[in-house]
Amino acid sequence: MNFVKTPCIGICSTTSLGDKICRGCKRFNYEVINWNQYSEEEKRAVLRRIDQLTTQIMGARFNIFSVEKLQQALHDYRFFYDPDMSPHCWLHNLLQKRLHLITSLGDIGVELAPDFASTNIRDLILDINEQLFNLSQAHFERYIDNYNR
Repeated sequence: MNFVKTPCIGICSTTSLGDKICRGCKRFNYEVINWNQYSEEEKRAVLRRIDQLTTQIMGARFNIFSVEKLQQALHDYRFFYDPDMSPHCWLHNLLQKRLHLITSLGDIGVELAPDFASTNIRDLILDINEQLFNLSQAHFERYIDNYNR
């Protein structure tokens, strides 16, 4: 049986800052706290939501021209990735944690989309994280917060 692993990347703002949504893995605070009590299907549902939102934003900004190179980079940087998640999620997590080690996007099988070709990657990652946070917040307010009222 294949167990669902935590999407934690070691940047937890729910425990350190009290955020409702983790700025690292994009789980809601109660998902972080209760992760080990969730069934495998509940964990997969959380990961599907994160995958969908991340792919939506990352896919518009990055072209992954070699999944094999990206996987090799993840291996070389000793960075865990969930093979069931999209390569855009792998890339997002890698850039959040290891951008300082990456000298060229091409070396990891990635290029910026034409509309973002002149954008500073650090600024782009900050913008992506803010957009992911905002989408997650909107999802929380629409589906979770309204349900609890």
